[in-house]
Amino acid sequence: MEGGSVGSAPAPPPLHPAIAPLSYLLGRWRGQGEGGFPTINSFAYGEELIFSHSGKPVIAYSQKTWKLASGEPMHAESGYWRPKPDGSIEVVIAQSTGLAEVQKGTYDAENRIVTLQSELVGNASKVKEITRVFKVVNGELSYVVQMATAITSLQPHLKALLKKV
Repeated sequence: MEGGSVGSAPAPPPLHPAIAPLSYLLGRWRGQGEGGFPTINSFAYGEELIFSHSGKPVIAYSQKTWKLASGEPMHAESGYWRPKPDGSIEVVIAQSTGLAEVQKGTYDAENRIVTLQSELVGNASKVKEITRVFKVVNGELSYVVQMATAITSLQPHLKALLKKV
């Protein structure tokens, strides 16, 4: 049979050069986070982030969170990260709440930092702006998400610390 046996997993595609500077993100990350905002009670959560690729110049991103005590699902989102050779990056994210984000920003491959600022927050009646900063230090991925609404200025909403598994 041409192309190998039925059911065998294909070999992973080669890494596209455009995503090589962010290849340190690729894989599965798990850990814990905490959230809060002036209009809600603070909360803690478990989280899994997956960064993957198909050989194209884009990184697929998926995230899910759950309540630490019960394991009950909380939030999920997925999207695509498109790094450019000049150090800029475009990210689109669709949240399980129906909210959609178009983020633009920069990456610093040497210091392993990605900084994102919302260009568009769609289908959101309250949220006006979202920023996200991802850092990898000593093999741990941390992030901070800030949010602004119609009645609050930009301020921290979520933070987490994850390890590659």
